[in-house]
Amino acid sequence: MSNTAPESFIDPRILGQIGDLSLLARSVVDGFLHGLHRSSRAGLSLDFAEHRPYQPGDDLRRIDWRVYGRTDRFYLKTYEADTNADVVFALDASASMDYGTASYTKFDYARFLTASLAWLAQRQGDRVGLVTLAGDILDIVPPSTRHLNLLLHTLGRVKAKGEGQIPAMMERVAQLRGRSGIVVLVSDCYEDPSVLRRSLSGMRARGNDVIVFHVIDPGERDLPWTAPGNFEDAESGVRMPLRPDDLRKEYQEIFEEHRRTLLREFGRENIDYAVSETDRPLDASLRTFLDLRLMGSKAR
Repeated sequence: MSNTAPESFIDPRILGQIGDLSLLARSVVDGFLHGLHRSSRAGLSLDFAEHRPYQPGDDLRRIDWRVYGRTDRFYLKTYEADTNADVVFALDASASMDYGTASYTKFDYARFLTASLAWLAQRQGDRVGLVTLAGDILDIVPPSTRHLNLLLHTLGRVKAKGEGQIPAMMERVAQLRGRSGIVVLVSDCYEDPSVLRRSLSGMRARGNDVIVFHVIDPGERDLPWTAPGNFEDAESGVRMPLRPDDLRKEYQEIFEEHRRTLLREFGRENIDYAVSETDRPLDASLRTFLDLRLMGSKAR
């Protein structure tokens, strides 16, 4: 794969035609990184940094057996080049994500975005993990530098269904986290903003950087339809007859107020909030991720 992918290749309309998430993520990141400097944190170092608890997927050869002899617990020695972050992605797989007015859905875009961010994070030396909850099906990929392919495989087979379960999913993320790092929630954020904030505040209290990518379809943003018809709630199945022309202005005001409330609620907990509209190229979201992480590293 060339490192000089054309800019147009990171357009989601083109990416939607690619079925291989591994190829897609590599293509997006290679295209995005073209012209950027490589991370100064890449490479090896012999400078000891700290011990950290063993996690499934870690290299057994790196266990510090002297510490095990004293504590009866498994710890790994980490070095300066190993101290990059754990990045855990929480992907909203509720039925409302399975909606789109283009050839791809919000869920497709969210999977493309998660795959690309995970690929990018691993290239920077971070350990990547994933949690999704679709209906009663829970998928967990513990963070590891060797779990990118497992993460991509999980993204490839998960299907959106059921009601939103962000609080339950974040409880699983909290159980997974052994050390502070970065938690990335990718969701259409249809739950109550105060509920979302409380669900994420615990991660902030544990010292994590938390980033929320709010995935929005242009149809639900603009309500472009003109003919009267029955509109169905994707998660509850409830139908309601509506005349879009009569409701468009009020609907758009409510939609924008919801976004402002999310920004305000997340701001109270220093949670980073970014909008990812599915009619925009993915590189905009990648740049947002890097900018937010850079600001977070400066804050630390």
